[in-house]
Amino acid sequence: MGSVEFLGDEFWAECSNLCNFLNIFITANAETSFVHHHQYRMSKRQSVITQAHITGAMTYQQYVQLSEELFAKGRTTSEADELNTPKHLEYTKLNLQRMSRIYKTTVLREDVQAAMRGVAKRWVWLILSESWCGDAAQNIPVIERLAELSPNIEVKILLRDEHPDVMNAYLTGGTARAIPKLICLDAATLDELGHWGPRPASIQEYVMEQKAQGVEHDAMIANVHAWYAKDKTESLQSEMLSCVQEWLKA
Repeated sequence: MGSVEFLGDEFWAECSNLCNFLNIFITANAETSFVHHHQYRMSKRQSVITQAHITGAMTYQQYVQLSEELFAKGRTTSEADELNTPKHLEYTKLNLQRMSRIYKTTVLREDVQAAMRGVAKRWVWLILSESWCGDAAQNIPVIERLAELSPNIEVKILLRDEHPDVMNAYLTGGTARAIPKLICLDAATLDELGHWGPRPASIQEYVMEQKAQGVEHDAMIANVHAWYAKDKTESLQSEMLSCVQEWLKA
């Protein structure tokens, strides 16, 4: 990949994490391919999501707390044994550290802040996630920070494996149960305005380039997390700005 320039403390923190984290799939969904899809809807449609889903969903703070409590008991947020291996617990440990750091240190651009403060409609941002998911840890803290800028946006989180009805309606590429997946809903009607996920398009393109070049899997994962660190949430902020602008037209 050429020489690596000095990228600051956040980059090196990620490098340290990667020493213990090289075998993680970014989405950890047992998918063999990395597929990205996000959509900006210009018209409303009825979602599979019901008020019961919203009522039963967690806030971001509740999601973090649950993840921490289960980790202390030696469990991830999933009930599946194959997602509670020592590796998945290590993923969760690193993800909790990552989420805390990203939430505290992310600097939101002024244009993004202005767009968020300009949301006059009441929305629910429903997110599918799990504690072992690396992409979720990289992106959800930023999404939460964005939503906090508007009193009209409520973030609610569902666990993917407990809600197959919702997950199956938002498969990536028609097959992948990739997370995180954000669904923007009209709070009054629960009509879907659009959805995003599971990762910024630019990092997906980078992943596909790495695969096309035959980069070894562990090296590719290291490169991807380094990419996230170098990007400093810029790609996610740009995509969320575009999403919000389009969803306001729906």
